[in-house]
Amino acid sequence: MTDDRLRMTPGPTEVPVDVRERMAEPTPNPDVEPEFFAFYRALTEKLEAVYGDDDVVVLGGEGILGLEAAVASLVESGDRVLCISNGLYGEGFADFVRMSGGDAVVCESPWREPLDLAAIESHLEDGAYDVATMVHCETPTGVLNDLEPVLDLCDGHDVITVVDAVSSLGGTPVPTDRIDVTLGASQKCFSAPPGLTVCSISDRAWEKIESFETESLYTDLEPWRDAAADEWFPYTHLSSNLYGLDAATDLLLEEGLERVFERHEEAATRCRERAADLGLSLYPDGAQSSPTVTALEIPGRAVAVQQRLADHHDIVLATGLGDLAEDVLRVGHMGHNARIDRVDRTMDALATVLEEDE
Repeated sequence: MTDDRLRMTPGPTEVPVDVRERMAEPTPNPDVEPEFFAFYRALTEKLEAVYGDDDVVVLGGEGILGLEAAVASLVESGDRVLCISNGLYGEGFADFVRMSGGDAVVCESPWREPLDLAAIESHLEDGAYDVATMVHCETPTGVLNDLEPVLDLCDGHDVITVVDAVSSLGGTPVPTDRIDVTLGASQKCFSAPPGLTVCSISDRAWEKIESFETESLYTDLEPWRDAAADEWFPYTHLSSNLYGLDAATDLLLEEGLERVFERHEEAATRCRERAADLGLSLYPDGAQSSPTVTALEIPGRAVAVQQRLADHHDIVLATGLGDLAEDVLRVGHMGHNARIDRVDRTMDALATVLEEDE
């Protein structure tokens, strides 16, 4: 079946042919076939080349599973957690902390602005924290947070760090070597289908994870530390999805991470140049925009423009989330879609729709 629709959403992203073909291979039984465990170990070694030196595990579930599992596995009743936020997903960490019985303290900045380092430092100096959570790329707003100074502060107070890098990992550098738990997902910059969470876990994080019994089964990270070596998964793994992620990781590593990052920067620059030509403003104000997603201000018209792009130009974009649904239109130039020709097709169509409104 031919599908000419261009899906320039900030995840799920376009899935390349090589990935789709790999997923069509015969499905093994991941619970009883030793070859599958060897394949899984090889996959995690490839992913370590993307992440760095920490242990990498792949969970069967969409990226939100990683956020919940990280908190459920690291936070026990009474733990204090600093939830550093300037967006929807930063705020959402606090809900997971409360579900785990922890004390969530939210250090909040406006969604259009960078993280408030002075406020973060004040929080850390005023009270003992066990864990700090934060987001690298806030997908709903296109904000890319500079994490290095935040990680410096957390290191100075011996706080375990959890970073949602779901929309940035594989599209722009992430300081994974300084983060205790770095969360990614298959459907963003990897350009594989939704369904898998990928996370790296430091030795310090493993020690905390193993120090208490988690109330949950599916969100417990502890069994995954030795799962591949022991050839036993906590539940039946998503074998076809893993095949797809393996193919997607091969494509990423064959191209080379440095070139991949350059391609994302080039696509983002073109998108924003074209947007400026159309008189559109970026949603982030004082904050840096991510090379993986551009959020454009179209007050009161975002949903209508999104619909016309889909109906008349076969291009799918995303609007903002929550209160931003009517005012922000998002272009995802991440993963396989971080290409100049795809950005140009998108912006040509957007120009036509906006001209029709004049």
